Amino acid sequence: MSRKKLTYSLVTIIIIFFCLTANSTAQPVPGEDENIQFLVTFGRDGATSWGDDDFSQTWFFAIPKEYKGRFYIRVFDPDTGGEHDEPKGEWNTRTQFSVYGGKGVDPEINEDSRGLQPTGNYKSGTLLASRIFGEDRQYDNKYYTFGPFNPTEGDYSEKWGYIFKVIADGISGDDGNLYRYFLSREPNNDVPIEGANAFTYEYTFRMWNNTQSISHIYPFIDEGVIYVKQKNFDWDDDGTIVVVSRVRKGIQVPISNEDDWVESRIGVEPEEVNSSLDFQFHKKKEFLVRNNNVVISLENQRGDNLKFFSAPIGGVPIYQPRIVVRKVDKNQ
Repeated sequence: MSRKKLTYSLVTIIIIFFCLTANSTAQPVPGEDENIQFLVTFGRDGATSWGDDDFSQTWFFAIPKEYKGRFYIRVFDPDTGGEHDEPKGEWNTRTQFSVYGGKGVDPEINEDSRGLQPTGNYKSGTLLASRIFGEDRQYDNKYYTFGPFNPTEGDYSEKWGYIFKVIADGISGDDGNLYRYFLSREPNNDVPIEGANAFTYEYTFRMWNNTQSISHIYPFIDEGVIYVKQKNFDWDDDGTIVVVSRVRKGIQVPISNEDDWVESRIGVEPEEVNSSLDFQFHKKKEFLVRNNNVVISLENQRGDNLKFFSAPIGGVPIYQPRIVVRKVDKNQ
């Protein structure tokens, strides 16, 4: 191999490595590129018309197999009451946060583990830690930390490393609990783990109370995906949902009204395979829709649910117009 070809190959490898690891050191959930302030889970006595379809939310944390240290899962504002949460009358909601490891957690093997509905064996795995929070000023606008955990306590996946599951269940009440996570190497500070990531199959989150806001979520399109079916719930006529990719400038998808689901099919271009899509949530500009909670999920043509990663695999997709080269007939 010539020196020129060797240099080109090394540069190509470096570029690919950079793309695969871009943003991989960020483990806040929601992620830094998503522009989402909070996840939301209502108490099980709540009304689905307030934007939570099942009063439960499941997230997975993937720890790279190379990481040998201890780690912590931190929950910001786990109580229901005070500055950020959504009341419905008096505060009466209790939320249970539970951390699972061990066999049965891997959602690619156990479909119930994905937590799309809090039914069946969605609590599969070994319970490592759990705590119930009501209205508690001690944790209002502050962190509660689970751990320490060792990576080998997770469910090992050759593809993703050691997988841990965190379930937030609204076990009573009717208020909305707004919270977020951070995967950290330290118990009292947000210190990311290089190469770690987090993902979910059904995303329930709060839109910003700002008409100029655009939020993002990033599903990964794996090999063999021909089309995806998106389902969104309780959008409340709050603007538009637009899908962007490296080869797609933006297409709008149908949006749901209050307390109902809407679904649609989106064809996948060959250039979009093995990369992330950017689902953009554009707030209505004409007037402010306040406290809009949204649910969204995605599945492929086989009915398999797709992961939304807090740090998009391959980095944030940027639209790149295709350049078409045509032959020019000199005789014209």
